[in-house]
Amino acid sequence: MMHVVLFGAGHVGHALVKVLGTLPCVVQWVDARDELFPDEVPANVQIEPTDLPDAIVDEAPAGAYFLVMTHDHSLDFSLAQRIMRRDDFTYFGMIGSKTKRVKFERRLMDRGVPVERLAEMTCPIGVEGIVDKAPASIALAVAAQLLRVNCAQERTVGAMRLVV
Repeated sequence: MMHVVLFGAGHVGHALVKVLGTLPCVVQWVDARDELFPDEVPANVQIEPTDLPDAIVDEAPAGAYFLVMTHDHSLDFSLAQRIMRRDDFTYFGMIGSKTKRVKFERRLMDRGVPVERLAEMTCPIGVEGIVDKAPASIALAVAAQLLRVNCAQERTVGAMRLVV
């Protein structure tokens, strides 16, 4: 089962939680802005209001799916840097443009992230070909990408079991 750590309780985060709430996964929904969380969330969603999101990165289980879509580029970068320190996540996606990706890649390399690891960061996120910027469209594109990664992961694990 996917363990999704979602940083950001803005419009896209809300739309994504609605979709992920219908899927076989556990979602940790993280934001410092407590007032942005709705009163009710799907049963598989855990709200994590915190001023220390880096700690959530460190505490996430191996194989986690990280999604960064906060309201703050500097927070996005701090989270990206923390996530890239780990070598045991299944997926790391960040909302943003190709320009944002280039800037973040440069800054991550300046801070010691090897260039070959940058391919592990998905930015922009979502399955290709969906260009609509409405929160619901982005949420569906991201959920589809997570499902695709999860299915590929399960096939790989299944094939490894067959070999052993």
